[in-house]
Amino acid sequence: MDSRCASRLGGIGGYNDTGGGYLDQSNPRMYCTGGYCMGDTMMASATGRGLCGEELELDMRRHIQACACTCNHMGYGNYMDYQTTCLTELPDVAPCNGTVRLPGPCEDSPSSGTSSKDRRRDNGPRRKYRLLAPVLLLVAALLLGGLCLPLLLQSAPATHQQRLDVIRRILTEVPLIDGHNDLPWNVRKFVHNQLGEVNLSSDLGRVDPWAKSDWSHTDIPRLRAGLVGAQFWSAYVPCGAAQLNAVQLSLEQIDVIRRLAEMNAQHLTLVTSVKGLVEAHREGKIASLIGVEGGHSLGNSLGVLRTFYGLGARYLTLTHACDTSWAVCSVGETNATQDSTPGLSEFGKAVVRELNRLGMLVDLSHVSTRTMNAALQTTKAPVIFSHSAARALCNSSRNVPDDVLRNLAKNGGIAMVPFYTYFITCNSSATIKDVIAHINHIRKVAGIDHVGIGAGFDGINFTPTGLEDVSRYPQLLATLLEDPTWTEEDIKKLAGLNVLRVFGKVEQVRDEWQKAAVLPVEKISPPDNSACAYGVS
Repeated sequence: MDSRCASRLGGIGGYNDTGGGYLDQSNPRMYCTGGYCMGDTMMASATGRGLCGEELELDMRRHIQACACTCNHMGYGNYMDYQTTCLTELPDVAPCNGTVRLPGPCEDSPSSGTSSKDRRRDNGPRRKYRLLAPVLLLVAALLLGGLCLPLLLQSAPATHQQRLDVIRRILTEVPLIDGHNDLPWNVRKFVHNQLGEVNLSSDLGRVDPWAKSDWSHTDIPRLRAGLVGAQFWSAYVPCGAAQLNAVQLSLEQIDVIRRLAEMNAQHLTLVTSVKGLVEAHREGKIASLIGVEGGHSLGNSLGVLRTFYGLGARYLTLTHACDTSWAVCSVGETNATQDSTPGLSEFGKAVVRELNRLGMLVDLSHVSTRTMNAALQTTKAPVIFSHSAARALCNSSRNVPDDVLRNLAKNGGIAMVPFYTYFITCNSSATIKDVIAHINHIRKVAGIDHVGIGAGFDGINFTPTGLEDVSRYPQLLATLLEDPTWTEEDIKKLAGLNVLRVFGKVEQVRDEWQKAAVLPVEKISPPDNSACAYGVS
């Protein structure tokens, strides 16, 4: 404490031995020690005795004006700070860069007609708000920061390379699942299913006859480069085999898929469930799933369907490019034929119900619009379009009309966009942006939860620029991130979460039906009198 303050307080009051300071007895509420003077609100806090802020402020001012010391008086300054003509002003004191901000010109004066009591009453709320202001500002800043920080963290990366880095991270968290790949048919076509003649771990783009074919886009190095987490391999046989040896050929194609996974076990693993798919991704392997492409592969037998399921098949495309006796394909479909065809016969509806009971996905790619609607009305589980785009953007009967997309959303299913240019732009050329246009259209009409990817590689001979083979999926997803309306969560849904949800719901329906003891469907298809088969009468 300044010696002048000590001598003054000593003359008026006396040294306080217990507190190590001086008590100003002309103002017994003030206590000076260690270079600071304090009001007795602090001294009396333990006993519950104290003053309100206005009274302390008035007493502090009176003390400072009478005190000759140069101490800071708890931030209120000293007598030099109060050499003003506005002697009755109660200063609003606020720290400013470590100093004291003094009041401006006097607003209250004795001539204002306002009593000291009124001034204290009016000044109290103002001071309270001023004291609360920094706290409120701090709270607001914290709240705003909490809201804005996630948005800032999710802001679109600036460069394509940065977006690719984001995609690589995302695809370690969620498997990229493609709905359709025809590699098994190329194995049959090029090497007659002699797996010893093909090394899938090599770059087939440099190996004849694969390198010379516009229909070849797949091998393990490119699958790895494309960060593929799961692939539905197509067990396809041509429609020419219908009612002949389609069942045998389908069994052979399922066998090829299973053996490809076994021979390349370091990279591929056969999967038949959501759980297995997730585990494969966690282990860094590509989950290999089987889809049977075309109802003609059944030979009109639900027993064959159950056999396919037992061998690992997890979806059935109801038709390929040919009708069956129980379902109508998209080939030759016009507005007139849509009205005249039944879509699904009673046996066709039984096929859908048996797929539900087994836990197999109903695939509506290749079917007519009437068959799409009939299947959506029959199924009790979500369906998929394993490789179909939006008909509104490319008027191909292989694509999905908007009204069906809306019904698909109600069903909970998913449309998986292909990369075949004739389904994207209806001609031989297309770009990544054209594929994105279909993805965005399906997202707009059906919703983000109902769109996926089903490129159709190895079964197409015209691909979009930038999507030439299975290594290019990250380029597509990174380009989507250029659009600020696409979030990381949206990318995850498109890449794989939507398929996992649909597949999981199909398994849930299967489990519920098992608990309800729903029996296998034993309906027999009417015989095809033109078939060359034993037992037909």
